[in-house]
Amino acid sequence: MESITLQRVLPCVFAGEAAPRDSGVWSQEVTFRKGEYCLLEAASGTGKTSLCHFLYGIREDYTGKILFDGADCRGFSAAAWSGLRRRSLSMLFQDLRLFGELTVAENIGLKNELTHFKTQEQIGRMLEAAGIADKRDVPVEKLSFGQQQRAAFIRCMCQPFDFILLDEPVSHLDAANGKLLSGMLLEEAQAQGAGIVVTSVGSRLGLPYHKTLTL
Repeated sequence: MESITLQRVLPCVFAGEAAPRDSGVWSQEVTFRKGEYCLLEAASGTGKTSLCHFLYGIREDYTGKILFDGADCRGFSAAAWSGLRRRSLSMLFQDLRLFGELTVAENIGLKNELTHFKTQEQIGRMLEAAGIADKRDVPVEKLSFGQQQRAAFIRCMCQPFDFILLDEPVSHLDAANGKLLSGMLLEEAQAQGAGIVVTSVGSRLGLPYHKTLTL
């Protein structure tokens, strides 16, 4: 997939209202391109998580169109979405969506067993780089939120992707860990030639962004 285009997209919750003032996204035409990095800056309540969910295909409560390489994704079948999420779209959710009773390794393994994208050695190196190698066999529910965030980050890297969506990826990380993750993400995105879309409410993931938009 080479591009994702939003054509006058607006969450239905804003129906009957004007688009958020000065929004560079809602009710505009915006294109995200493979290989480009975009930061979406937002205040709470302006729909940043909704946008990520729209792009990932888990919500359709919006007006306008979202086009993947020119095709309206609203008409995609469940099988088509499944394929996209396995081969073209990766996402780090704000609420992480980890299984608390499973270990870090088991949570990561759920994704990697579907994609067979990373070797155990590669996963081990990522855990080491993220500073949670010693938590590999610890149930996620026993970790701090920042440690969970790093585990979820590694999980979303265990697949091929043309675009990766990250919803507030450093909200619970200190500057040093945020810098580590940005380096890992940049290396993976460059290797895959992928596009990056990051949302932020204050805490930015440090990347060489091609454009910054305000929701």
